[in-house]
Amino acid sequence: MQVTKHIHALKIPFQVRVSPDLAVDRFVYVYLIYGEDICLIDTGVASSEIPIFDYLRTTGRSPGEISITVLTHSHPDHIGAVQAIKRTSGCMVAAHSGEKSWIEDVELQYRERSVPGFHSLVAGSVEVDRILEDGDLLDLGDDLSLEVIHTPGHSKGSISLFLREDGALFAGDAVPIAGDIPIYEDVLASVRSIKKLKEIDEINILLSSWDDPREGKRVSLLIDEALGYLQRIHETVTGLAGDDFSLEPMDLCRQVLGKLGLPEFVANPLVAKSFQANLKIRDQQDLLKD
Repeated sequence: MQVTKHIHALKIPFQVRVSPDLAVDRFVYVYLIYGEDICLIDTGVASSEIPIFDYLRTTGRSPGEISITVLTHSHPDHIGAVQAIKRTSGCMVAAHSGEKSWIEDVELQYRERSVPGFHSLVAGSVEVDRILEDGDLLDLGDDLSLEVIHTPGHSKGSISLFLREDGALFAGDAVPIAGDIPIYEDVLASVRSIKKLKEIDEINILLSSWDDPREGKRVSLLIDEALGYLQRIHETVTGLAGDDFSLEPMDLCRQVLGKLGLPEFVANPLVAKSFQANLKIRDQQDLLKD
């Protein structure tokens, strides 16, 4: 669907098999910016090139017009189809230096961050052609430029992107959704990154990976809700753990999810690792304090 003059959003459904008998329905958004050429932001899971290419053709464009694919980070639902997209379009692939190794060697990512169904989500590795850092500007032609904002926390090299001409912020997974599955590597970095995004006062539309496009006053409300959610998680984790340093991570994970009202079946080592990040700073009770 078209969300602004230049931006199109595609909602791509997929499943994560968490056990032989259970698959969890998820979705991820990818975004296309139509300028002189086309900029693709994230690629979805393996085989997502099919709906992406189909959409391009229905809107009078072609896969060969994708000149650059920007990856907000290296997790499977963001890089799954990048190999096929680069092979077909010949596009440049751009990402932050902190994500480069996992994009160029997906088996390394699998060994270091194994997620359920990893190999069904990621088609293969791809070379990163351009390294992006905080403050970089990507010239998209037609007087469009994309500003790179380093927003670590969900992962060390996560980036957000701001298309000032449309007042559009592409946040990747930097802004967690209150009540959804919490995944982050560094909770304090996440808080700082969200506050950094909150300082951009020209945002008219928030384009996240795990949420529908949000506009107007709803944007600032969602950002505040994200901060509040991280604080609530922190209080829940540290409250349940107390001064006990011996609590098994998966046991703590299930207890925290129960307190948050999330189903126990979403408990996995990634979520457990997120809560362990809270325990590293258990003495800091107020994450939102400047």
